[in-house]
Amino acid sequence: MEVDVLEQSHHFGPELRRRRLSARLSLQQLGQRVHYSKSQLSKVERGLKRPTSELARLCDTELKAEGALARLVPAPHSQPPLPVPDSNDEVWLMRLRKDGSSSFQPVTRRGLIAAGAASMLTVHASDPQHPFPAQEGAETLLDASRVLFDQFRRLGQASGPASVLPPLIAQTHSLEQLAMRSDHRSRQSLLLLASRYAEYAGWMAQECGDDAAAIWWTDRAVQLAAAGAEPELATYAQVRRSLISLYRGDVVDAVELASFALRSDASLRTRGLAAQHLAQAQAVEGEYDACMRSLDQARELLQQDASDPTQPVLGASHVPDVVSMFTGWCLYDLGRPRHAAALLDEETARIPLHAFRTRARYGVRRALAHAAAGDIDHACEITSGLLPSLRLVHSATVSADLRRLSHTLTRHARHAEVRALIPDLTAAITHPATA
Repeated sequence: MEVDVLEQSHHFGPELRRRRLSARLSLQQLGQRVHYSKSQLSKVERGLKRPTSELARLCDTELKAEGALARLVPAPHSQPPLPVPDSNDEVWLMRLRKDGSSSFQPVTRRGLIAAGAASMLTVHASDPQHPFPAQEGAETLLDASRVLFDQFRRLGQASGPASVLPPLIAQTHSLEQLAMRSDHRSRQSLLLLASRYAEYAGWMAQECGDDAAAIWWTDRAVQLAAAGAEPELATYAQVRRSLISLYRGDVVDAVELASFALRSDASLRTRGLAAQHLAQAQAVEGEYDACMRSLDQARELLQQDASDPTQPVLGASHVPDVVSMFTGWCLYDLGRPRHAAALLDEETARIPLHAFRTRARYGVRRALAHAAAGDIDHACEITSGLLPSLRLVHSATVSADLRRLSHTLTRHARHAEVRALIPDLTAAITHPATA
């Protein structure tokens, strides 16, 4: 392990020291600016401590290195690539237990037929001999399901994803089955709404920490939308995949997927969201100018968007100014935590009070920005106020940012506020997302 640390720090340490001396800064002076201790920076410069990407970006900013230091930090090991599901040969069974928990298990269609369950679970079980008896019934159910979808989204803001996922899946299947027995006009509308349910199920699966299930349900949403004569969702699926790749540490894949969607002829909203995710990936890579250009492009596209207000919105629905919020987070990744904290303070104050999941997500990022900017007491105060929401929503993706926050705060373990917070923060991180 020590050899590995020395090898990874071999180029970064001397370059950091060279640039620090060129800027006529002592270790203590640089440490005060990036909020690392003198001893921590000394160990990094001597190759005794592995540099983090966060430290590299902070030093890049203070020493005006324009990303040169960040490029010397080895990329974090990303998780294994996601499997590419073949929806024609695989279905997912959901198991519900008496204690209220649930889990997914992939099963081939052949295995499902062998088990004698295909007639219950196949999504193609239309019966042309028995069409839906009253078309008005389909339209009534469509209207009710549309209203119900909004309620599911609201419920997803105030509870764990594992409690929302089962009814989402059940409703998706119900709409599919009804679509197969309806006339052409109603069939398209039902399939499009089913695709939105499936897409949201993908979000909730990701929040449960199950990336494979998230990809499967996103792909299922694409198929349903295509059957409903809306190819748009196929491109949006690439935007969703780019975000999943970014969370998994695969920045190269995130850039490729977002760039593909941005160059497409998809709707203004889909391309605007693609530009946002591209900006996020560019921020992680330390590319300030490229990131700002992508954010400007995202704002321009989203401002021109005129999506059908009767259809559920794709992407974040509880953030008043999503580009400004993303800009705040990008600034943090670019090593500008103080600027990021100011912007995140402003934008999180505008999130609706009932959106606990969204407030938890961006609240943690706000706390992290304040901690990285050296405002430790305020970061602890923000985090303490978030603990009830964190326990409520059980988000795997928010937990990833919580771990970063914990790592940052433990550098300041002598602070009384940090010592008091760490037990509750650790409990929030380790709490199972699927509870």
